[in-house]
This record gives sequence, structure tokens and C-alpha cells, in this order.
Amino acid sequence: MATISTSSSRPYHIIVFGASGFTGQFVVEEVARTTAEGPAGTLKWAIAGRSRPKLEKVLDQAAGALSKPELKSEVEIIVADVGEEESLAAMCKQGVIVLNCVGPYRFYGEPVVKACVENGTHCIDICGEPQFLEGMQLNYHNQAAEKGVYVIGSCGFDSIPADMGVLFTRDQFKGTLTAVESFLTISTGPEGGCIHDGTWQSAIYGFADSVKLRSLRKKFGYKPLPTVGSRIKRRSALFFSKEIDQYAVPFMGADPSVVKRTQRYLHEEHQESPVQYGAYAGVGGIASVVKLLFAGMLFWFMVKFSFGRNLLIKFPELFSFGVFSKEGPTKKQMEDSSFCFTFFGEGYTEGQDPMQGKPNAKIRTQVKGAEAGYVATPIAMVQAAITLLNEPKSLPKTGGVYSPGAAFAKTTLVDRLNKHGFQFSVVTGPEA
Repeated sequence: MATISTSSSRPYHIIVFGASGFTGQFVVEEVARTTAEGPAGTLKWAIAGRSRPKLEKVLDQAAGALSKPELKSEVEIIVADVGEEESLAAMCKQGVIVLNCVGPYRFYGEPVVKACVENGTHCIDICGEPQFLEGMQLNYHNQAAEKGVYVIGSCGFDSIPADMGVLFTRDQFKGTLTAVESFLTISTGPEGGCIHDGTWQSAIYGFADSVKLRSLRKKFGYKPLPTVGSRIKRRSALFFSKEIDQYAVPFMGADPSVVKRTQRYLHEEHQESPVQYGAYAGVGGIASVVKLLFAGMLFWFMVKFSFGRNLLIKFPELFSFGVFSKEGPTKKQMEDSSFCFTFFGEGYTEGQDPMQGKPNAKIRTQVKGAEAGYVATPIAMVQAAITLLNEPKSLPKTGGVYSPGAAFAKTTLVDRLNKHGFQFSVVTGPEA
């Protein structure tokens, strides 16, 4: 059974590592908001990172933003650095869960996973890098299982809404769900939207290393998952989607690989019928398409060369048409932004044999939330930790490296998210 209680030698339920980073500061605020949801109504926590002065500043900011001056005296600061193994070990020994906000994970993630596994500490991250996520599963799953440690990646906007959204759709479907397509749309206000360039860097290195990801996957030696029902049709690289009434492209993040890992786990461990999955993102009208095509071709060309990658990293705003920046979004941009995942599922009604004939029923669901990167992501990450602390008996029987859906399929995570600004719902009526 997982360790979920604090002790004199392990005094904190949660340690936010990388708390002074751009995303980390919002995770700190979210933990501060949810302390009453910890075990027995209290949450003991600390923040960690390389620079004590920067961490003190983050606590000052959070105390001011939330009108909680007590944070400055009640929340412990731990100095730890991914480049110093001993400091990571010392940090991990003090907490039940480490929330790792230090990216890009391909460069800085493994030392944290290693330290957590070796020191019996659960680890949750918000990674959107399939190569890192699957590499950690390959290299640390068995060791984590032996230690009773849960390492759960992509517990942010990549990929809680998609992974838990597919499971929500399956649970709401009366029968056997066989396939789901999701369409992501982002809404912004008059100032538009913006993403911090840490995500941009992850994308650059991910595309540059795509060949390594394919070779990594071969090492698992997986057999193909069985296809139940009609085989899902792959859409083209750019198409007009009648589902969302705008042009769409395949979703380029970690969601498809994360959902597939969850479906494989549920099929192999619980003999559940696997759900096929296709993920797409809306890009808007013709003007947006032209801009996307130009930026995409430029990105695709430059990412192949170290000189090009350096330029992309140095000038994110220029090459992404302002979508990414080193400053990240303004408060106004965050307040005016929101996301919506719409899931279109099909399958067989109860009593209908999934091996006979075409699917005879459909379902439409949605997952909505506030600004994706720095409002929804901290909420998802913190609620994943709260769920782990409060519902250890609902987690997989052994520790290991898991996707969110594999870890939380039997928990109340969706209900918890619904109480914190997410909306998981079934769309009914003629349009469904």
C-alpha cells in the first residue's frame, strides 16, 4: 500500500519542486487554496527550488494574491537542485508527494523521478513530452512497483482533460464504447492568448528527437491492442471539421500517447475493452490556417538543425506569431481564456455484440475549463495529488509509472475537478 501519511521524518504531504518557475508559482497558489482538502482536513506542505530568495518571493506573492500572510511563516522552504543528487534525496525524504514543475522534463525530469523512487516518494508532473513519459515507464516502472511509489506524469493540461475525458465518456456510455475523437478549441479575449516559452522549448526538442521516440517504443515489445468495432479513420493533416465548424489539425501534444497507455493498462490489467482514440485541435478560419501553414513549415525546417533550433529558442515570439513568449500570458489574457474538449464517441448498446456489425450508438461529451496552461493545469495537478492522498485504496494495486487515467480510473478525480472549475458533462439534444 502506498505511503500517504506524514511522520516526524517525512513531515510534508506535498512538496512543490520548481516553485519559483513560471508554472510553479501558480501551483503554489493552488496548493494554498486547497489545504483544507488534505487528509483529515489539513495539508502539510513545503516549496522547493534552487534559490531561497526566489522561493521567498513566490511565497510573498502568493500571500498577497490570496490574502494569506501566514503563508510566509507556515510554509517551509527547501533548497534543492536537479543537478545535485544529494539535495534531491534530502527533499524527497521529507515529503509524501513531490509535484515536479521543473521542465523541459527531457533535460531535468529523470533525476527527480529517480530520487523519488529511491526514497519512497510519489511523483506527479505536468509533462507533455511523450519521449520522457514513456522513457520513465520503461526505466522505472518495476522499481517504483517494488517500492510502492506512484509516478504519475502529464497531470496538467497535457493530459488530464483528454485522458479522464475519454474515461468519463466511456463511463457515461450505456454499452461498449469503441472509439472516441476529441476536438480541442481555445477561446481568448481581446488581448489574445499566450503560452510561456517552456512549452515551446519542449515542442522544439520533441520534434527534433521524434526518431528516438519510435525506437524507444519498440523496446516495450507491445502487441497491438485489439480493435473493437469499426477502425477509427485517420483525418488528414488539415481539414474542415463539421464537428466544431472550423479548420482542425491533429493534436500535436502528448494526449494521444497518454490515452493509448491508459487504454493498454485497463485492457491488460482489467480486461476492459480498449477505446480507439483520435485527437484534434481547432485552428479557426482561413486566415489562421495560412498563418499556421507558414509558421509550421518554417518550424519544421528549422527544428532539424541546431542553428535553427537555437533561433527558435531565442525568439519564440517571432517564430510563433506571438503565441509563445518568454514572459508568458498577462493576467488579463489568462482571465479571458478558456478551453473546451468535445468528445465524439461511438459504440454498441447494451446487449449488442461488439464483434458483430457496425457501432449502433453515439455519445457526445465535453470537458470545459478556464485558461489551460496556468489556471487549469495547476488545478489538475493539485487535485491529482489530493486524490492520491485521500484515495490510496482506489489506485492501482502496486506502485509504478502510470498515466493519469491508469492511476485515477477508479477514483473520484473527475468529481473533484468538477468542484474546482472544470466541467465534465454529457451533451444532450439534437446536436449530440
